Order: sequence, then structure tokens, then C-alpha cells
Amino acid sequence: MATTFDRTHTDDLLAFLKAAPTPFHAVAEAAARLEKAGFAPLSEAESWTEAAHGARYVIRSGALVAWYLPLDTPPERPLRILGSHTDSPNLRVKPSPDVTTEGWRQVAVEVYGGPLFNSWLDRDLGLAGRLVLRDGSEHLVNIDRPLLRVPQLAIHLDRGVNSEGVKLNPQQHLRPIWGLGESHDGDLIAFLAAEHNLRAEDVLGWDLMTYDVTAPSYLGRDAELVAAGRLDNLMSVHASVAALAAAVTDGLDPQGPIPVLAAMDHEETGSDSAYGAGGPFLETVLDRLFEARGGRAEARARAYSGSVVASADMAHAVHPNYPEKHEPGHRPRVNGGPALKVNANQRYATNGRTQAIWARACAAAGIPTQSFVSRNDLPCGTTIGPITATRLGIETFDVGVPSLSMHSTRELCGADDPWRLAAALKAFLEV
Repeated sequence: MATTFDRTHTDDLLAFLKAAPTPFHAVAEAAARLEKAGFAPLSEAESWTEAAHGARYVIRSGALVAWYLPLDTPPERPLRILGSHTDSPNLRVKPSPDVTTEGWRQVAVEVYGGPLFNSWLDRDLGLAGRLVLRDGSEHLVNIDRPLLRVPQLAIHLDRGVNSEGVKLNPQQHLRPIWGLGESHDGDLIAFLAAEHNLRAEDVLGWDLMTYDVTAPSYLGRDAELVAAGRLDNLMSVHASVAALAAAVTDGLDPQGPIPVLAAMDHEETGSDSAYGAGGPFLETVLDRLFEARGGRAEARARAYSGSVVASADMAHAVHPNYPEKHEPGHRPRVNGGPALKVNANQRYATNGRTQAIWARACAAAGIPTQSFVSRNDLPCGTTIGPITATRLGIETFDVGVPSLSMHSTRELCGADDPWRLAAALKAFLEV
């Protein structure tokens, strides 16, 4: 992997973001890239006793775990885990979505995670997700064109908006419109089914979400920035996939740690689900890898004692209009390299030992790194890092690309930092 700016990586990131409007699409795109690098899928329903070795991946809903396990690897061999998450805050379709209000056809939505409400106003929104049919099959759907819109109230009817700010009730003011006339039960699902050559009567379930259809793009005088939706946290998913694929393609030390990628869902709502970092998915996969090599609790404990997790999630860059919101001395800048995230209260999982591991990885990759710490009077968010560390008992560090407008429909980061993160994560797998 290059140690000088390689725009092909960022170009591929933009294509990945475009193709991944939902966690389901994200894991499908990640799987496609892994397959090009020689990875093969496994089903959770089949036996892994003979099949777990080599370059493999498994998908559970909107989450994916991948690994490279050479033959005859002893069960006590430690792991290097790249953790990230596939979900982003958005507006998700309710079970009974068809609504009519004053002659407008609307779609009932539920707020997912913690989006910046105002950033969803007056955006051209698409609709994507999955439909589950009567026979149990699942179909990815994507209306990648302006379909929905959450219209803002005109300033003439809200004279104080510029002085007092936009005040939005998520139940009343975030319901998008998608046409005129009378809505009838089943209209939205019938429309989606017809768009994808499916029969509406066969659709029994769905997981659907809105997204801004504006294409990801470079920004700035010298195109040194990237503007896109879902940078948090598909940037880290993409970097992790690139790092794992490159490490396996270039050839890993057969005596080195086992590389694992864990792209989990539902981080934005706390990670407590069957496919979130707080759930059993990753732990179950790792247990099956131990059992495929004849390992038991003793071997697992020995392996975990030498293992490390790199939890990759977006970081906060210093904001030029709000510099007072940032801790003096810890103000990450875009295109300054990925930032190590530290919090003494364990909102991030970094400690002195894992800080040193990250420093060695960055030095090996030849890239700069920064540090992020929140102000003492401004509590920070959290990531899958502390959750994974707690669930598995594996030491962890948190790192991320500095960005602005986190949780907006359109976020911003530097164009150099995506490949730098991927390069450092690849080096982490190898050090």
C-alpha cells in the first residue's frame, strides 16, 4: 500500500459510499471487494470444521466478519482485529408508512440514532434497504434518485428562525413528502416492489431508510477535501477492507497474528443487537475459529492475552468556526493523519500499551498521526471500542479520521486521510 497520497484509494472510497446507502448494501460491497482479493463466503448454518481456514467471511444481516486463517495455525495464536460499524444516523420507514396530510402523500419515518435534524431539511432523498419475501428470500432495494423531501417551513411563517434557530419536533416535522393525492395502505411497498420487479403481495417485511442522493465528491480549491454522506462510519469500513485485502494479497507472516475484520451494525443506537458489537456475533465467529483448530477455553485465553483490537470510527477535527469547543493541545486537523482517541473514563478504549502499538503501526506505514481528547466540560461520544474490549477482554485502541459535520446528511473530511488510515491499519495487522 502506498505511503504517499494515492487518489485511487479515495476514488474507490467515493464509489463505495455511493454503492452503500444502507448497512445491508455496505456489507455486500465489502464482500465484493474481499472476494476480488480471494476471500470466500461461509454460512453460519454450515460446519466450519474444515471450511474455516484460508481467507473467509461471513455476513449476518448488516454486519460482516472476515479473517485469514492459515492451515495448521495453533489455536493460541493471537488476533489483530479491525473493528468498525456499518450504520449511520438517518430516518427509517415505519411498519405502516403510508400517510396523507392536507393532500400531500407522506412516508411515516422513525429517527435512527442521533442525526442532525436540520441537515435532513430540503434534501433530495432516496430510499434503500431490504425487502423480505414470503419464501424467506431477501432483496436489496435502492431508489437512487430524488424521491422524498422533508420541506422546511418558509421564513415568512417562522420569522425567528435565523435568530432563534430551527426548532424541530421529530414526530411532527421530519415526515417526508413524496407526492400529491391520497395515500393508501401498501402504496410505498408496492412502488418499491414494482421498481425491483417483485410482487408486492410477496413482501412480508422490510428494513428501509432514507439517504441524501447527492453523490460523494471532492471539495475545495485544490480538491483536498471529501464531502459525502455516511463517512461515519463507512470510511472506516472501507479502510479496514482495503487493509485486510492488501495484507492478505501481499502475504502475511504465517507465524504472525491472525487478521480479523469486524464491521458491526447498530453502533449508532448502542450496539446491543444480534449483529452489534454488544451482541454475540463476533465472539461466536471467533469461538468457531478456535474450535475448528481444536482449541478450548485455555487456548482462547492465551490467544486473547496477546490480541489487540483497532476500533476505527470517525474523529472530530477542529472546527474553524467553533475552536472553543475543542481541547487546547488536542485539535486534530484534516489531512493531518488519523487521530488516536483517548478518554480516561473509557468512552474510548485506548491505553498506554495500545497507544504504543498504534504508534508503531503508523511509523511502519510512514504516516503521521494525531491525538483527540474532549474538553473536560464537554463529554465525548463513544464507539464499539469499549464495547468490544468489555465483551472479549481484549485490549483495544480507538482511532479515526478527523471530520466536520459528524451525523449530518453530508459530512466532510480530508482527501489524504482515508488512504492513510488504510495504510496504518494494514501495518497494524503486520506489526
